[in-house]
Amino acid sequence: MPELKMPANLPDPIVNENAKIVLQRRYQRKDLDGVVYETVKELFWRVASAIAKEEAKYEKSTTKPAKLARDFYDLMTSYRFLPNSPTLMNAGTDLGQLAACFVLPVEDDIEGIFDAVKHAAMIHKSGGGTGFAFSRLRAKDSVVGSTGGVASGPLSFLKIFNCATEQIKQGGTRRGANMGILRIDHPDIMEFIKAKERDGDLNNFNLSVGLTEAFMQAVHDKADFELIAPNTGKAVGTLNAREVFNILVQKAWESGDPGIVFLDRINRDNPTPAMGEIESTNPCGEQPLLPYEACNLGSINLGLCFAKGKNGKDSEIDWDELKRIIHLSVRFLDNVIDASVYPLPQISDTVRKNRKIGLGVMGWADLLYQLNIPYNSQTAVDMAERVMKFVQAEARSASKQLAAERGQFTTYPESTFGAANLGPYRNATTTTIAPTGTLSIIAGCSSGVEPLFALSFVRNVMDNDKLVETNPYFEAALKDADAFSGKLMEEIAKVGSIKKMDHLPEHLRSVFVTSMDVEPIWHLKMQAAFQKYTDNAVSKTVNLPGSATKEDIWDIYWKAYEYGCKGVTVYRDGSKTSQVLCTGDAEKKKEEAAKGKSIVKDRPDVIYGFTQKIPTGLGMLFLTVNEVNNKPFEVFATIGKSGGSITAKAEAIGRLVSLALRSGVEVREIVQQLKGIGGENPKFMKKHLVKSIPDAIAYVFESRYLSGDHVDGEVASLNRELCPECGEPLVFEEGCHMCKSCAYTKCGG
Repeated sequence: MPELKMPANLPDPIVNENAKIVLQRRYQRKDLDGVVYETVKELFWRVASAIAKEEAKYEKSTTKPAKLARDFYDLMTSYRFLPNSPTLMNAGTDLGQLAACFVLPVEDDIEGIFDAVKHAAMIHKSGGGTGFAFSRLRAKDSVVGSTGGVASGPLSFLKIFNCATEQIKQGGTRRGANMGILRIDHPDIMEFIKAKERDGDLNNFNLSVGLTEAFMQAVHDKADFELIAPNTGKAVGTLNAREVFNILVQKAWESGDPGIVFLDRINRDNPTPAMGEIESTNPCGEQPLLPYEACNLGSINLGLCFAKGKNGKDSEIDWDELKRIIHLSVRFLDNVIDASVYPLPQISDTVRKNRKIGLGVMGWADLLYQLNIPYNSQTAVDMAERVMKFVQAEARSASKQLAAERGQFTTYPESTFGAANLGPYRNATTTTIAPTGTLSIIAGCSSGVEPLFALSFVRNVMDNDKLVETNPYFEAALKDADAFSGKLMEEIAKVGSIKKMDHLPEHLRSVFVTSMDVEPIWHLKMQAAFQKYTDNAVSKTVNLPGSATKEDIWDIYWKAYEYGCKGVTVYRDGSKTSQVLCTGDAEKKKEEAAKGKSIVKDRPDVIYGFTQKIPTGLGMLFLTVNEVNNKPFEVFATIGKSGGSITAKAEAIGRLVSLALRSGVEVREIVQQLKGIGGENPKFMKKHLVKSIPDAIAYVFESRYLSGDHVDGEVASLNRELCPECGEPLVFEEGCHMCKSCAYTKCGG
């Protein structure tokens, strides 16, 4: 079918300032020199028209592609629905890969393992993320029959996958993310649980342990459970279930890794069991998939489905509008399956048989604010069930309608849907609650089903100006209560929350809660409420204060199992040495949490780096900088032809800088402290005046790691993980580190 011509009367989208930056950086098309040549209107028309063109393939469809393209355009530019990032990036382009997530099999032989590495590289290059189960690989030191040698085990190969995907930029722009899963009964499970004890190891992987109901029962009974060799199916040992569960909890308390998924629960909801068992999920855990499956995701903005009652009373959800959006969105996502060019033929075949889609939601916190319902309340949990039950029912209704027009998914006779007398359906699954960090910035709404991270915060804009940003529903509520002021906004921006601001009305403090205001049990109840009516799974983080105990995490893990969740991710504030700190309050909590606990990273056995020669007034300085994950980890400063005192000082400075680096201090902070320290014999080097040994170290660090970014006034915080694209702090929600400023995500969403 020829290209659909853009209508002359097509309105320009209204784009907020944050969305302009995000769209330009990530989605609008650029020439070979990186210059943007596509307008925002052209971007959305490119996507809408490319997806609507697929309608022409179906003779029974009564919808004209040109009309549908306009409907899709209006749906996206009103921000009522947005598809996942690869669709926005690639629809209507030569690349044409529109799916967000994939799962690949890892077979127990060298050919299969390295096929998976190759296929992962191809997927990452096309813009997708990958999930793997390493449970089929035989245990470390098992005999390899073909050679008489011994196996190196899942962890050794997991490191190969990590190294390979480290080198591949996702869609040509960023490194992609991976999920690695190992069953709890694998003989190497303890090594897997402890695999990320050293910060920086397996940095391109999220790890999750696949728990079984048999294991959870053994935990309850304080009993042992068997370890099963995957290559023979025989028991090769036992472990005490409660002791293992304790270690899982310990690791989650320390760093959040690994997470847990409940494999039996996932497979009870497997719609095509005859095609195999689900062993893994995508990188953020919300999409359990069979090998070679992919999923196309999209999210509805619930914040725009609010119907204000007369005189502001009897406000409710606009159910008719929500139904319209759901049906149009399901048609959009089903068309995406046909429009997508998949990176492997096996994926094309499996996807077009099962036709899984994942329609989810965002703007949930915004909707609750408008309804005046506190997130941490049973009323909110009940509303979550009501909303998601409606979304699931209407999504399935839309899928039925498409099946009548286009045919049901081809593995339908084997599916559990048939057994439940629910179908026929066009799609094996229809609903998923996926991360929406980037999409929510474009739409100007809250992320997924998470509480708001902060009601107000400071954003760095051009020329280092600072702008206080406030949630619009909160700002409106303050004005209605005659409590709004610029001074108050600045005060709130320092902490993000109004929980402790007793001078504000109680009803505001009750309704306008943020992530850290919400008790962990309400995070979990909310996840379970959405999971109850979600075909796939829910991306959600249970945020915990730095003071949370291991017993708190034990309770969360156990209740996640009891409540019917398919997995759970916890994040204790301050638990990682690369902790995200976005407010002054968080900095204080981090320091308090770290009291009495060393945060110095262990040194790997083998480490590589470089040595730079720098002339100083005291002799030639040879500075060796060793790196981990392309970041400085330790330094050795040696000064030539000098006396013992100068040599000792150089060594001492090197040791202290190394200690700072291994404790998580940012390079910028070190440069800030060392740069400009004067000595008795300054010396010029390449138009730069080297004032002293510490000044020379600052020069090397600044020129190599800060890309010429001049360091003068502002000092970076200790242990802060900053966005690699814009330098703003990252936050951890929806199971992923993401930047609220430029929409960068570590998971590539």
